[in-house]
Amino acid sequence: MSAASLSSTTPNLPVKPLKGVEKVAALLLCLGKTSSTRLLKHFDQEEIRAITVTAAQLGTVAAEELDRLAEEFIEQFSNGTSLYGSANEVEKMLDGVLPEDQLSDIMSDVLGNSNRSIWDRLATVSETVFSNYLMNEHPQTAALILTKIKPSAAAKVLGQINPKMRNALVRRMLSIKTVVPEIMREVEKTMHEDFMLNLSGTLEADSYARMADILNKMDRDHMEDALDNLNEVRPKTAEMLKGLLFTFDDIVKLNARTRMAIFDQIPTDQIVLSLKGTDKQFREVILSSLTSRARRIAEHELNAGEPAAQRDVLQARSNITNLALEMASRGEIELNAKQDDGAYYN
Repeated sequence: MSAASLSSTTPNLPVKPLKGVEKVAALLLCLGKTSSTRLLKHFDQEEIRAITVTAAQLGTVAAEELDRLAEEFIEQFSNGTSLYGSANEVEKMLDGVLPEDQLSDIMSDVLGNSNRSIWDRLATVSETVFSNYLMNEHPQTAALILTKIKPSAAAKVLGQINPKMRNALVRRMLSIKTVVPEIMREVEKTMHEDFMLNLSGTLEADSYARMADILNKMDRDHMEDALDNLNEVRPKTAEMLKGLLFTFDDIVKLNARTRMAIFDQIPTDQIVLSLKGTDKQFREVILSSLTSRARRIAEHELNAGEPAAQRDVLQARSNITNLALEMASRGEIELNAKQDDGAYYN
């Protein structure tokens, strides 16, 4: 989404292939109340419940996909139009089809998730992923988005952005005026497509996490090549993945408490190997995370200047990052924890 997202022009919608119950839900929403009412009478309550929940979570369906559905069911759609499924539309469709108590029961399930504001649901997105996304947006669009999500989530996202950009966004957030409903709806639909569909649909959040875990364990050159290739085809997906990656270079970005927890479990010889070829500033940050005894040993070995094979150096770094990822998965450390008041200084 760019600055153009704030104009009244409707953007081209991504084609999201529909599967199973999604096809039924989309067709029923397209048919309108009269026709869908006749069809729904042939479904039992459990089937209606499944269709209802799916329809309410359907979000945007592009005209091209509706055309494909029309051909599949040998029906004619005139010039296929875009469709946006929501809990309100579903309730209208079901009104008069089911007894009031059954409708109330089903809608209580739907409203528990689907009718939540897109801005509430965005609060669950990783602040690292969110900040990477906003950095690729027009600042005015990014500022608008930040004013709509929960303050606690906005604070975390802003904390991931460089100071210059962060200060500029804060100034823009203060000057945001009321946005007309039509434009706001387009922004909400775009956010739904970029996050709720990409992260929860065809590419679910856990798929991103699994892919990031795989990339983290690849050789650095191979990982960068894969990301470069992905960036050419799906730049936003590449940015989101980058936000989930954790490499040896990222260790210096952690606060001192987290670094100490990691290096407390790493043998000194592995630490020495991992620091071969690093610059003085990077090396000092790592050494400051060691106990006094471990630091003296590491400094002595590094000052000796003994050469090491690149393969061994990369393996040592990989061992350290893998340990950090394992500790994070067990909840022992937080890899998003940057320098804060919990840090220690020597």
